[in-house]
Amino acid sequence: MAFQQINAIKVKYSRGQSLVPMGTLVLKNRKFLFEYTPEFLEEGLQLSPFMLPLKPGVIECRDRVFDGLFGVFNDSLPDGWGRLLLDRKLLKLGVNPENLTSLDRLQYVGSRGMGALFYEPEIKDIPLLSKIQADLDLIAKECLDFQVHDEEKYIDDLLTMNGSSAGARPKILVRLIDAKNSLEMSNNTFFEKHNDWIIKFRSSNDPIDVGAIEYAYHLMAIEAGMDVPEARLFKSKEGSGYFGVKRFDRTTSQFVHMHSVSGLLHIDHRIPSFDYETLMKLILHLTKDKFECEKQFRHTTFNILSHNRDDHAKNFSFLMDENGVWCLSPAYDLIFSAGPEGEHCTMIMGEGKIPGISHLLKLADVASIKHERALEIIDQVKNAVTKWKIFAEEAGVTRQSSNRIQIAMDSVFKWFYL
Repeated sequence: MAFQQINAIKVKYSRGQSLVPMGTLVLKNRKFLFEYTPEFLEEGLQLSPFMLPLKPGVIECRDRVFDGLFGVFNDSLPDGWGRLLLDRKLLKLGVNPENLTSLDRLQYVGSRGMGALFYEPEIKDIPLLSKIQADLDLIAKECLDFQVHDEEKYIDDLLTMNGSSAGARPKILVRLIDAKNSLEMSNNTFFEKHNDWIIKFRSSNDPIDVGAIEYAYHLMAIEAGMDVPEARLFKSKEGSGYFGVKRFDRTTSQFVHMHSVSGLLHIDHRIPSFDYETLMKLILHLTKDKFECEKQFRHTTFNILSHNRDDHAKNFSFLMDENGVWCLSPAYDLIFSAGPEGEHCTMIMGEGKIPGISHLLKLADVASIKHERALEIIDQVKNAVTKWKIFAEEAGVTRQSSNRIQIAMDSVFKWFYL
């Protein structure tokens, strides 16, 4: 891997079966500037309507939230586990990652990013694996050895398999070959049927059955009537399995534009400062569809009752089709979480620690969801969450984890109807 620092990068957008030149991103005098191509202006698509509106001329990013980078491009950058791997690889090569800009990192993302944006120039000399062994236990061991024992010999493999995915937990991006029940690296090309998946592994701080816990939450979310992607629990010889989810930014042979709320509004997801009220207003503005608000209301109710408090602005996203129509993405990263200082990352009508039904009903009013319909959704979600022990047993969650999560859920129900 050889990084050459740059001050400009070309951005392309995958629309249908073609790549449309979107524009040029430049770093000048510590400021990021972007200019759309005339060709893309004719497309009439607003990929980031608030912070990078479609208009001719040079646009300067005046916000410093993402080190001055436009949020739509920051969404392409790996963080957490992916950034750690890349930084350690660079240090191994004698390159100080602190000297790199976001443009330099986008070279690594290239054509392997989440969503439908591509970046050129792209670093081509990263070793690409055409196939990987379907021994997920071995990959899990490599992830833990890297974290606990600082084992560097796995960096290349882990970096390649991670792609440019975000999030704190170790993960790999692969293509599932159902006929062979095998896994391969996705080469991110057109004219092929995408069956791309994200498979997660536990970090050194996670419980040993974290995969089973997330799968149990997935089953519980289905029971609650939520829009969730296809998922499964991949088997393990040594533990309770590995949670895998099918990527929703890939549809048959196309790439789907994906934009997080964090990137859309330039919100630092690491600082709890967001409210579901703002999210609901954003949904109405972007989708013009009250049904999308109902989907989010159900999701919000689920987060409260299931004690999922890691509900930060990067855990909500929108998808845009090739005609410019926006919708909420399926719900993801649904799992038990205590949250910062025991509070939700995203407040419910100003309340983060003990949100109850009164706060949810006020939120429903914001989205013009009728009182009776809101109560119906709350009741459906509540009935699903009360079956936690059933889903936990089905997924193989340990008794200790199941009881611990049940106690937390019981505490929520104690004050929810007050």
